[in-house]
Amino acid sequence: MTIFRVIACLIIVGLTTPLYAQGTQVAFGAIRQDTSAPVEVSADELNVDQATGAAVFTGNVVIGQGEIRLSAPRVLVIYREDQAGIERMEATGGVTLVSGPDAAESQRADYSIDTGLIVMTGDVLLTQGQSAISSDRMTVNLDDGTARMQGSVKTILQTGNN
Repeated sequence: MTIFRVIACLIIVGLTTPLYAQGTQVAFGAIRQDTSAPVEVSADELNVDQATGAAVFTGNVVIGQGEIRLSAPRVLVIYREDQAGIERMEATGGVTLVSGPDAAESQRADYSIDTGLIVMTGDVLLTQGQSAISSDRMTVNLDDGTARMQGSVKTILQTGNN
């Protein structure tokens, strides 16, 4: 066996073992998201608190904005002080976020409309085709279509050699 084949085998073995890291940057979604697009919400129930400017959607909540979809059992929508639009949303109880071919699951997701950031926490699992990455936290930047995985990042990299 030549030295080239030995090195190639070591690289392949290295690529098929789990990757453990503290933080990694990945692409998320097929395209950049238009964070100024209207937000569409469907749910089983809606409770509005006029005094605080908050709305709570519960039961089979599905939120869509452009190409992105978020579903959860409960979503708190917080409006800007001047009531001129949504400031942020807090989804809890098991969240699924889908953009193009990518999907992520977590226990909680906080979406800041103005910054275009979605922060998912608690048992985060990102699937992209046959690949999957898990972590404690994932921050999705909808403006540039990237995500940052942090805390106990684990994955198995597919080599394509089956």
